[in-house]
Amino acid sequence: MKILLSVLMGFVLLLLCSMEGWSANFGKGLRAYKKKDYETALREWIPIAEKGNPEAQNNLGVMYLNGEGVDPDYKTAMKWFTLAAEQSVADAQNNLGLMYGNGQGVKQDLVYAHMWWDIAASEGHEGAAANRDLSITMMTPSQLEKAQDLADKCVKKEYKGC
Repeated sequence: MKILLSVLMGFVLLLLCSMEGWSANFGKGLRAYKKKDYETALREWIPIAEKGNPEAQNNLGVMYLNGEGVDPDYKTAMKWFTLAAEQSVADAQNNLGLMYGNGQGVKQDLVYAHMWWDIAASEGHEGAAANRDLSITMMTPSQLEKAQDLADKCVKKEYKGC
């Protein structure tokens, strides 16, 4: 029993150390981003985003969307937002809604925009709730029904492949 407990504690410590590295790199990237030092922000965030850090993924999406330190690239922004959205990051889900709503990197599609805004709103994102409510005024009843059905299916799939 003691051996199992030791192994388990070692695993927990390893996990905490790797999370601490994420935190340190994320914070350094955030400080650089706020100073408009996009080169440093990218250097800090890309490795941890590639390892699955959802906040870094969302922030990279923003940088690629807005062309901050990189050429604007909507497809790459969509990639990073999607990875973060699949991990329940409401900001990324809202950002996907914006990209679908504006037709950035994808064909403009109010149904998918509404779906993502509805999901982000259910996570407590106030901006997404406002976007969702506004989109309702531009949709037909059948579009709204389809968007709500897609949102329900996406939640059941835990945001994967939506």
